[in-house]
Amino acid sequence: MPVGVPGALAGVKPTEKTIFGHPRGLLPVSVTEMWERMSYYGMRGLLVLFMTAAIAEGGLAIGTATAVAIYGLYTASVYFMGLPGGWIADRLIGSQKAILYGGIVIMCGHIVLAIPNTQAFFIGLILVVLGTGLLKPNISAVVGQLYSAEDTRRDSGYAIYYAFINVGSLIGYTVCGALYEWQGAHWAFGASAVGMALGLVVYWKTRSSLGEAGAGPTAPMSQAGRRLSWSIVWGGLALIAIVTVSMLAGLFSFDPIAASKAVAVVFTAIFVIYFAWVYFLGNLSPVEKRGMWAFMLICIASTMFWSGFEQAGSSLNLFGQDFTDRTIGGFELPTTWLQNVNPIFIILLTPFFAAFWVWLGKRMITPGYGLKMGAGLIIMGLGFIVMVFAAQAAAQGKVAIFWLVLTYFLHTVGELTLSPIALSAVSKLSPPRFLGQMMGLFVLTYSMGNIIAGLMAGGFDPENVEQMPDLFKMIATFAIGVGAVVFLVGMFTKKWEKEVEIANAEAESAKV
Repeated sequence: MPVGVPGALAGVKPTEKTIFGHPRGLLPVSVTEMWERMSYYGMRGLLVLFMTAAIAEGGLAIGTATAVAIYGLYTASVYFMGLPGGWIADRLIGSQKAILYGGIVIMCGHIVLAIPNTQAFFIGLILVVLGTGLLKPNISAVVGQLYSAEDTRRDSGYAIYYAFINVGSLIGYTVCGALYEWQGAHWAFGASAVGMALGLVVYWKTRSSLGEAGAGPTAPMSQAGRRLSWSIVWGGLALIAIVTVSMLAGLFSFDPIAASKAVAVVFTAIFVIYFAWVYFLGNLSPVEKRGMWAFMLICIASTMFWSGFEQAGSSLNLFGQDFTDRTIGGFELPTTWLQNVNPIFIILLTPFFAAFWVWLGKRMITPGYGLKMGAGLIIMGLGFIVMVFAAQAAAQGKVAIFWLVLTYFLHTVGELTLSPIALSAVSKLSPPRFLGQMMGLFVLTYSMGNIIAGLMAGGFDPENVEQMPDLFKMIATFAIGVGAVVFLVGMFTKKWEKEVEIANAEAESAKV
């Protein structure tokens, strides 16, 4: 369809003002998210490097196992806080205000991180977690709210939005990584604050283009309910502040490794209990119950995948710093620039994957969700097989950059095979009346995966080169083994997936 004739698309109002055939609000929201992701990934890429660096080098001199545990807790908390962040927007303030307030808190967090002080570092991390939990789920929701339910441009809009996310990560890794190497960590943290500030300026100047999308709560509460909810919110924030101050004052000790293990258990318990509640007490039909088991398989695959994939910011990042020859043409690449390989490959490979799924569909070849999840896990595991050989070679000296590039390539192929498909699967397999809750439950797999990633990365010891191959071999065996099981079980759940899709389609037709 030629650009400039948007009214010919389903769901588009003839009088609607558009940019490249999409609602005007899509571009400013995408640019805002680009700068937020710049700030997030820019800081994330150097987090472990900064914590493990010697004090003389401007770091915190934290042991590797403790540092990667903190990293795992941080990344897991970012995803987990999206649950209350989404609830606050839906029930109390609306997505537009949540985005604004979240961005301000994120910016303040990066400013605090830029202060060369250990206590400030942990306070800054907590602020970034709180702000991201408020902003991230709601800015994604606003993108969807820009389109009507029957608008055929929605998938294309999300593809544009996703592209801006990857551009933001490229900017973050490049700018903050260079500043970390050449000026120091606190300059890099300051750059993240500037990035978020730019995003806020764009958002504030263009917020009128969003119209009613996210302007208010989607499920507003009664006055009494609002008062009670705000009391809980402020009470929770006060509790976080008291615990943080007490910890930094030395009133009690905090063991990140033990905390990671405890959080992993808590998140898993929440997942299992909620799944059981919906399964046994949700008045589900037999078909819906079979769909729930297919959903469970996808969640297991997602958790295991991210536990391996998120080694990029921890063990693989440390390998890139200490054991990789990053010199090209006399110029030594900053360590975090290697993190750019993943978003670059995503941008390059996404069109091929989109075409590949269409090609399979035209030939009536429809691998089930479980089969795709298993394949994605196995491919990601193959990336760690590459790292086994790289680690063995590192015992003789620094290795070529090719090893990490090949690993990230395989991880990206695994990501594109698993991650977008998982989101689609959750939306189709969940009982329609529990869709929002099932999507929230699925988000927990990101948190669980990140916690497990931090615990596994604790086995990476730069001082003990001989043991590095064992760590990567363990992760590879774990990923490929679980992937094979998911793949095999997926052969049985494929039939259940089809039953659920047919039942949901019939229910939708009945409503019409």
